[in-house]
Amino acid sequence: MREQEIQNQIRVAVSKNKCSIFRANVGKVKTEDGRWFDAGLPQGFPDLFGFRHSDGTIFFIECKNETGRPRDDQIKFHKFLMKKHTVHGIARSPEDALKIINEGLIGYGFK
Repeated sequence: MREQEIQNQIRVAVSKNKCSIFRANVGKVKTEDGRWFDAGLPQGFPDLFGFRHSDGTIFFIECKNETGRPRDDQIKFHKFLMKKHTVHGIARSPEDALKIINEGLIGYGFK
């Protein structure tokens, strides 16, 4: 299954679980004068982020398929979140995402 399909399934499941969840859109565009403009969030920022309605706890979810591995910039962002004791992890399914969020896991799926 493609990561975007997993991401969409996660967004639906999490939003039904008393949470708000947002997709982090980033990208580069070329300006008319030929320069590249990097729009969006820092490199390595997870695919999804949101918060639990019950207590406002923020979470970050990196979506991967069954064989996907985090890039170096994603690992760097993971280490930053670890230092801040922030709920985050790699989700390969909606069940993984809900586990990360509901159990308040920090670094789930990263080595």
